[in-house]
Amino acid sequence: MTSYLSIGVFSRATHMSVKTLRHYHEIALLEPAEVDPGTGYRRYSAEQIPTAQVVRRFRDLGMPLEEIRSVLAAGNIEDRTRRISAHLSRLEAELGRTRRAVAELRDLLTPPASGAAAGIQLRGIPAVQAAAVSATVGVEEVGAWFQGALGELFATVASQGLRETGVAGGVYADELFTLHRGRATVFLPCDGPVRAVGRVEPLLVPAAEVAVIEHCGPPSQVDRAYGALAAHVSRHALAVDGPMREYYLVNQRQTPDSTQWRTEVCWPVFRTAAAGAGAAAAG
Repeated sequence: MTSYLSIGVFSRATHMSVKTLRHYHEIALLEPAEVDPGTGYRRYSAEQIPTAQVVRRFRDLGMPLEEIRSVLAAGNIEDRTRRISAHLSRLEAELGRTRRAVAELRDLLTPPASGAAAGIQLRGIPAVQAAAVSATVGVEEVGAWFQGALGELFATVASQGLRETGVAGGVYADELFTLHRGRATVFLPCDGPVRAVGRVEPLLVPAAEVAVIEHCGPPSQVDRAYGALAAHVSRHALAVDGPMREYYLVNQRQTPDSTQWRTEVCWPVFRTAAAGAGAAAAG
């Protein structure tokens, strides 16, 4: 004769609340071994305790109920292990994102060093002939689009026997920042007119007067450079309407380590004689 445990005893044995056990019964995740047809009392068997403990461990790891159901229903150990490993990989990736976010938040809470804006320069950038890829993109897709466009530019310029005459750059419309969707152009200066192929087209990047700050690190942290540059321009320069520019001094082409990447962020301004001549153009 099978010996059953009441829901209260099973709750204490598994460290699951009675409310949770009732919910798992309702969604058919962990059903009682028997339900009294007269009273509706739920009864569990001792053999169900290990399963309940596994479910609780998975929930502690944040696994969705549907994924737990699929693990429990797995037809073999290999399938079960694959599903659990996939969830653990997602947890590790999420932990990495959390650690980066915590580090960035701590950095934001650290007061900037005195004279931190000393690296900001005013600069005149001459017009330059380049190969370019342009598209209207959303903020959430711009990273992947950028890497693909940059790779296409390097490959096209090399295949046409052209020489790179400067570092790659980008021009980004205001709408990309204000509406999270707008026109983006990535370009690579070269010593001759590129023949249009695929997404690549020739472009004369116009001259511009800009305030420049250098950002060291991955693109996910470039907002600090934008903030520092905006504050500086609001106090010391005459800002003008126009797209933002970036120049990628060190990027994925040189090293996969994003902490070593260096990007110049350029804010359009109207220079005056008092502002000085600034430094040489990027590239």
